[in-house]
Amino acid sequence: MADIGFYHLTRTELVDALAPLLARTLKLGRRATLRCATPERLVALDAALWLNPQHKWLPHGTSAPEFQPIFLTTADSRPNGADFLFLLDGTDTIDAAGCARIFDLFDGRDATQVAAARERWRRWRAAGHDLTYWRQTDKGWEKSDG
Repeated sequence: MADIGFYHLTRTELVDALAPLLARTLKLGRRATLRCATPERLVALDAALWLNPQHKWLPHGTSAPEFQPIFLTTADSRPNGADFLFLLDGTDTIDAAGCARIFDLFDGRDATQVAAARERWRRWRAAGHDLTYWRQTDKGWEKSDG
């Protein structure tokens, strides 16, 4: 069973919350796949990860997945062999097999994303996965029982 962490974004934009998580992923020697909701989001996130001056360089790409420690896609697959899966903007996966961790990042300012995250929480819990819930506060990430 995968460990699934829900990350409720309330204070920062996605890339600002995502970059430190990806940096830690690489530090652990793991590979990551980021599943984006739309091709437009994929392009924007790709650019933001390359250009954001607040974060150190994160090697990633959208092609040649076998060479990418961080791979961005809109498909429900992990073609770079990643065992860390990042679900962004309400995306989902039908299969958690092979995932050591799933990071479900959703915008707490978007009622549709919050409702969808609650539904995913119920489904993953019923399937027996280990779940954690993280919410952004003025002091940083706060872990709770959800």
